[in-house]
Amino acid sequence: MNTQDIRLGADIGGTFTDVALDVRGKIFSTKVLTNYTAPEQAILDGITIVTEQAGIGFGDLDIIIHGTTLATNALIERRGAKTALVTTEGFRDVIEMRTENRFEQYDLNLKLPEPLIPRQDRFPVAGRLDAQGRELQPLDEARLDALADEIREGGFEAVAVGFIHSYQNPVHEERARDILAAKLRGVPISISAEVSPQMREFERFNTVCANAYVRPQMEDYLTRLQSRVKEQGATCPVFMIHSGGGLISVDTAIEFPVRLIESGPAGGAIFAADVAARFGLNKVVSYDMGGTTAKICLIEDFTPQTARSFEVARTYRFCKGSGMPISIPVIEMIEIGAGGGSIAWVDAMGRIQTGPESAGSEPGPACYGRGGDRPAITDADVMLGKIDPDNFAGGAIALSKDAAQAAIAKDVGDKLSLDPMEAAFGIVEVVDENMANAARVHAVENGKNVSENTMIAFGGAAPLHAARLCEKLGVDACLIPPGAGVGSAIGFLKAPFGYEALASRLVRLSEFDAVAVNTMLNELCETAEGFVRAGSAGEIRREITGFMRYQGQGWEIPVVIPDRALTEDDVDLIRDRFRENYARFFGRAIDGLDGLEIEIVTWSVKASDIREAPAQSALITEGVAIVPAVMRQVFDPGSDGLRDSAIVAREDLKPGQRVIGPAVIVERETSTVVTAPFDAILQGDGTILMIRKGA
Repeated sequence: MNTQDIRLGADIGGTFTDVALDVRGKIFSTKVLTNYTAPEQAILDGITIVTEQAGIGFGDLDIIIHGTTLATNALIERRGAKTALVTTEGFRDVIEMRTENRFEQYDLNLKLPEPLIPRQDRFPVAGRLDAQGRELQPLDEARLDALADEIREGGFEAVAVGFIHSYQNPVHEERARDILAAKLRGVPISISAEVSPQMREFERFNTVCANAYVRPQMEDYLTRLQSRVKEQGATCPVFMIHSGGGLISVDTAIEFPVRLIESGPAGGAIFAADVAARFGLNKVVSYDMGGTTAKICLIEDFTPQTARSFEVARTYRFCKGSGMPISIPVIEMIEIGAGGGSIAWVDAMGRIQTGPESAGSEPGPACYGRGGDRPAITDADVMLGKIDPDNFAGGAIALSKDAAQAAIAKDVGDKLSLDPMEAAFGIVEVVDENMANAARVHAVENGKNVSENTMIAFGGAAPLHAARLCEKLGVDACLIPPGAGVGSAIGFLKAPFGYEALASRLVRLSEFDAVAVNTMLNELCETAEGFVRAGSAGEIRREITGFMRYQGQGWEIPVVIPDRALTEDDVDLIRDRFRENYARFFGRAIDGLDGLEIEIVTWSVKASDIREAPAQSALITEGVAIVPAVMRQVFDPGSDGLRDSAIVAREDLKPGQRVIGPAVIVERETSTVVTAPFDAILQGDGTILMIRKGA
């Protein structure tokens, strides 16, 4: 038997915890409300449900794969540990000065995000390296020794160390850690040379601060999770999915919890990429809407776009620069506070707003009947008939339409002189437009046209809103795969063991030293493959990337580097690849400037074990229309009123059958709303294809 025949994925979200169990190809899944005081309890409850469904026990599990938004939420809500930043003298204010970029040039009242660590908790220390990593001034060890006492007496729970140019030479940071650790027993210390060994001090310092900030909380949680899973009889290993979409050990996750910040959304992107590969779709936009946030990711050639950095909690109209930068390898996506639990409210100008505050699972939307009295997106969906209050989560959670109506009337309708139905439509229209705008911004930032993509929608709330989103974006087709309600958890099951190792080493092509480059790349390969080997003995695939620019430019573009021992003769090959990629990004390469130097700034080695490709399926775009047996009144945006809509159980559909919109296709974990401009056709593998009429 394969040692991973029985795989379980668990995704903790802001409202629901999703659990998916794969027993030799058969999926069992469930959603349970997230437990904020003991997040691991929701996982245990979910595992109990799916193992009973499958007729197995905890001890039969071969592997548990976990992703969580707990680190993300701690950063967004500023609920992390009291953290000290130890930094180079003269660089105390780097994380507050940022890059001096104004992300909105003409806003005279522009407010920059507050730094994660306040100024009084940042401690400068003398000692300096130059840009090549050579020591210019020795480290002030006496000051560090005294600083350790100051940090202990100040009640700090974590320490971040970020020195200038430590990505070139970590010796000062490593020595500082040793001195501090001698007196700070039990206080975790993170150094930037290990957390984010990349140039640009603002991003690097902010990343190591974020790592230290969430580290005590994540260590406590992950330790409890492992212990309680074992108490239930599980003997299998637990692995975490990181922001780049690969699996790492719990020990690595505890040391580098900042790599978990986008772990849940990364699973969703892997899920969507797998669906895209199954149907041969080269251009896809994935749309993941859960209880707290919505995530949008572009996928090309069956691979999610990746980046070396991203921003948490953009605060200003999704603008780059308005969030908290995290400099780690990540699946690139845009995330906004728009989920089923997002609170609706009216601002001072009389406009309906939604999010970013969420009702979460406690107390939840008003319709949950758990004490919430403020209207959420779910309340509006109930009012509009998109959700059947008597059949939510397969009937496990009874919803109150009266409570939803009362909350919407109190906080939105009465303030704007709208009846509850009009107010509910206003709420969902605003949140749908916010998501559409985020998708447009994300596509434009990447030089893409979102309307050219097929949408893949998943998450508990996404199928409810996907068709309307397609209308706004001009997208003609949308896929809702089986298990869409727990898509991220299923994505975990498909994730490879993988890790990306990075190093910033500036190499000009005119001074290319193949021996030095090969030595550095070999070290990166050993690091990346070491993490993979911790969980897999399979064949490893490597991808080597150089991030390159013309000398003097402020940012780099990725260029694939041959995975072999390099020689000086490879300079022309690398230069040609850079020029091709540059032309692809910016229309043309820069010609006619003698002596214009090209340089590689950062090197990346991504290693992952090779997984079997999904079975191919052809899309069924023509189907036989069915005659629905059940109809229900559902709000239709096109006619601004309630309209008879077909109600069809997904499990009752057969491949090739067509459901004429407007309709709602219901299942245990979500419902797919097919608006009037669309029809839905069931595919051979159970996927729903929503396709625009006449497309």
